[in-house]
Amino acid sequence: MGLIPGVGDLAGGLLSAYGLLVGWRAGAPGSILMRMMLNIGIDTLVGEVPFLGDLFDFGFKSNTRNYRLLEQYLDRPAPTKRESRLLLLGLLFALLVLLGTGIWVTVKLAGLILHAMGSL
Repeated sequence: MGLIPGVGDLAGGLLSAYGLLVGWRAGAPGSILMRMMLNIGIDTLVGEVPFLGDLFDFGFKSNTRNYRLLEQYLDRPAPTKRESRLLLLGLLFALLVLLGTGIWVTVKLAGLILHAMGSL
């Protein structure tokens, strides 16, 4: 499957969803399941990039991360849940800052373009 671009990584991502089912059945909260989905999503998306994706797959190993995360949750539920929530909130904050920065840059560029067009 890896010979056809995208097919191997997509199939791997779908197979990784089994780990989510195991986590859900084990009673993992939404924050843990979201981290597991994030690991799978990152692995699947970056894995789509030719050559770089293969190198990334070699080091990232989302299924191993998810197994360890679920194991950690089962051993220490409260701290793992707290860590997962903080990580997800941090990522959300970073995305909001990135979005805000993108909007700010777009508005500034649009202003410069309109100013330049007005002076023609």
